[in-house]
Amino acid sequence: MLSHSEASIKERLYQQYARIGKCLSSDKRLELLDLLSNGPKSVEILAQQTGMSVANVSRHLQVMLDSRLVKFRKEGTYAIYNLGDPVVSEFLMVLWKLCENRLSDIPRIKEDLLQQYEGMQTIAKEELLERMAANKIVVLDIRPKDEYEAGHIEGAISVPLEELDTYLQTLPSHIELAAYCRGPYCVNTTEAVERILKKGFTAYRIDEGVHAWNLKHV
Repeated sequence: MLSHSEASIKERLYQQYARIGKCLSSDKRLELLDLLSNGPKSVEILAQQTGMSVANVSRHLQVMLDSRLVKFRKEGTYAIYNLGDPVVSEFLMVLWKLCENRLSDIPRIKEDLLQQYEGMQTIAKEELLERMAANKIVVLDIRPKDEYEAGHIEGAISVPLEELDTYLQTLPSHIELAAYCRGPYCVNTTEAVERILKKGFTAYRIDEGVHAWNLKHV
């Protein structure tokens, strides 16, 4: 049986663990963490990308700052936020995998998403690596350039979604392309591949985001 002192220490320990759990109980904060896992961003950019107000984003960031899940630096009048530590990104990947394994709604949501783009092919990472090594395919990172610069799949070219149509005009139609964004549920990937296909190219989705890719290719 634990002594009173040992029980008190154990209780205090779990209370500290619960701080992270409580911080992650908001879907909006999870979304912000996911965006920050792709690179540093200002409050204003986070508000733009999530559709939240700057005030709401700031409140959520303060909660995560108190739990040390994020950190920030000042650039002039702007506060630039980033994940507090690379281990936060690793934790998010484990959380996504746990949720996919335990929550049956998530695969159904993914299937609903993919059904909107029937005929769109996803390329397996082993096959993609072989084609990249043989220079038979071009990999496009369609995220904003700052996210690409923060980290990307080795060999990928930065072509933000808004620049995609212009970029495609520079390529011969026999070139095969594969596109990725922030992970399997990022609708920008499917939009990009759909636009590429309409231009007459052969194109594939890459389900992995950068962190999932790097965790599997270390």
